[in-house]
Amino acid sequence: MRVLAAKSGSFVARFRTFFLHRFAKPVVFGLMLLPFCWLLYATVSQQLGANPAEALVRATGDWTLRFLCVVLAVTPLRVITGTPALARFRRMLGLFVYFYLVLHLLSYSWFDMSFDVTDIIKDIAKRPFILVGFASFVLLSLLAATSFNRAIKALGAKRWQLLHKLVYVVAGLAILHFFWMRAGKNDFAEVSVYAFVLGVLLGWRLVHFVRKKRFKSS
Repeated sequence: MRVLAAKSGSFVARFRTFFLHRFAKPVVFGLMLLPFCWLLYATVSQQLGANPAEALVRATGDWTLRFLCVVLAVTPLRVITGTPALARFRRMLGLFVYFYLVLHLLSYSWFDMSFDVTDIIKDIAKRPFILVGFASFVLLSLLAATSFNRAIKALGAKRWQLLHKLVYVVAGLAILHFFWMRAGKNDFAEVSVYAFVLGVLLGWRLVHFVRKKRFKSS
């Protein structure tokens, strides 16, 4: 048990040291950009399979959801490992979520709808999972537009924090979008995994919030 505790302590120490290093941000930036580089390469070299359009739409959606999980994991990791430096990565990670969501929307608009605005509007109104996905895009656009220091000063810290809690709504809509998309194929395996991960992350935040409230009132 002592050996395990020592290894755990060593890992946390290395974790903290890495995120305090000046090269941490460029490294994380590069890692977040890797999926885009791979998708770009796979598209150019025609390695996306028999249906490249569907593969690209699906892949960009998957990476959006994965990075949304990463963003929501920042606060739990920061608290559990005692690494305040993680907070300075949150804005960059959030903007990468938006970046991959824009790629997802562009892939759908280009390959599925040929940028026909009228058909896109009809499709949004007709298919619930696309309507929910578009609602997520609108909310994330609002969060991305107000993720900078000027917006924080203009809104005030409290109102800005309240506004950015919409990320929890986005997480719920993202899961609903994925669920409805897979409902036609009756394939919910991946949906269950993402729902579980997001449920754990949001559940941790709820428990942490309640504990903070109790601590302040005691």
